[in-house]
Amino acid sequence: MKPSNRKKILQVFNRYVERGGEEAVFERINSTLSRPYEVEECIYSSADWQAVNAPPKWQQPFLAWRNPASLSVFKKLVDAFRPDVLVFHNVFPVGSAALYDEARRNHLPVIQFIHNFRPFSVNGYLWANDHLEAAGLKKNFCPEIFAGAWQGSRLKTALYAAILQAQHLRGDFKRVAAWIAISHFMREKFIAAGVPEKKIQTLRHSWELMNPTDTRFDDQGYFLYLGRLISPKGIRVLFDAWRIIEQQLGSLTPHLVIAGNGPLRSEVERASTASKFISFRGHVDGKTKESLIASCRAMLAPSLWWEPLGLVTYEAYDFAKPMLAAASGGLIETVQHATTGFLHEPGNARQLADQVIQLTKNPVQAAQMGANGRAWLLKNTRSDQWLEKFDRVLTQII
Repeated sequence: MKPSNRKKILQVFNRYVERGGEEAVFERINSTLSRPYEVEECIYSSADWQAVNAPPKWQQPFLAWRNPASLSVFKKLVDAFRPDVLVFHNVFPVGSAALYDEARRNHLPVIQFIHNFRPFSVNGYLWANDHLEAAGLKKNFCPEIFAGAWQGSRLKTALYAAILQAQHLRGDFKRVAAWIAISHFMREKFIAAGVPEKKIQTLRHSWELMNPTDTRFDDQGYFLYLGRLISPKGIRVLFDAWRIIEQQLGSLTPHLVIAGNGPLRSEVERASTASKFISFRGHVDGKTKESLIASCRAMLAPSLWWEPLGLVTYEAYDFAKPMLAAASGGLIETVQHATTGFLHEPGNARQLADQVIQLTKNPVQAAQMGANGRAWLLKNTRSDQWLEKFDRVLTQII
């Protein structure tokens, strides 16, 4: 049998404790790359450090710098697979920073996918003291440290910040062969943070339709938030908006359905108990998730942080639903105001409330916006387009 001439790609990803959009994107990228390339995965899991046999808490920050067990797994994969290139998504905390050094030792080029603001933010959100804090783009992690922005601990945040700072000093990120940003917004922010312009390309996510043929979806009139229950996502803006809507519409107020999980879960549960117009569904996936999207009037993304892209917009358009989103980060590149949905000023509950009221009173307009969104999705997120752009990046570095 002849050896394959296809390029070999080793993808590296550290799963988060809670599954989110980044993990779904990683899986989609893996599936797409597997068509023209030979692809292998090196996967770590943060949940392993919460298990019974996890390393002691005091030891974990040191292992985030160099984890011998993770390095052993990585080395064995590299030796067996002999990749042409490494694609790093997230390596923390279990994979450890030492993977970058090991890549250098093996003379393997690294493509770094940008899913959030690391390595210029400890928590990845540039978020501290309940507001956007962009000092990390200048490698100043002090605001996040003082706020205990990672896992609510100043000590953990400081230790993680020290690792990122050490990586910058060691030159780990200068040696990255290519960076892939998932929106033009992220590309510009990383260039401003010091990543060479010629090294970073924009490559928005591709998408495979969950409903490739059926475009006739139910509309039960409710509005849907689907995502992590964290402050940067603007959960409290939704509560403020619905109070305004109820004051204006009374018994005609549309239902707000919230689905997801995260630190603000108990706050969302209290809000759903206090208001007959707010319902909480917890974590959903599969057919339950699809059914929720298919039956809503519109979807909501009131993000306060700089949303890198907003995959939830793709999910809305898949089911021909408009998106009501904050004019935040990459969301402004996927939501066309008054065409595929509405954009509001981040944190402006009054503006969001007015938009919800408008679509509550105008289901025909909502349906047309949703149809426009689906047309945008079909035109701009084809996997063949994505692969063509990725191959150009790969060709430049190999």
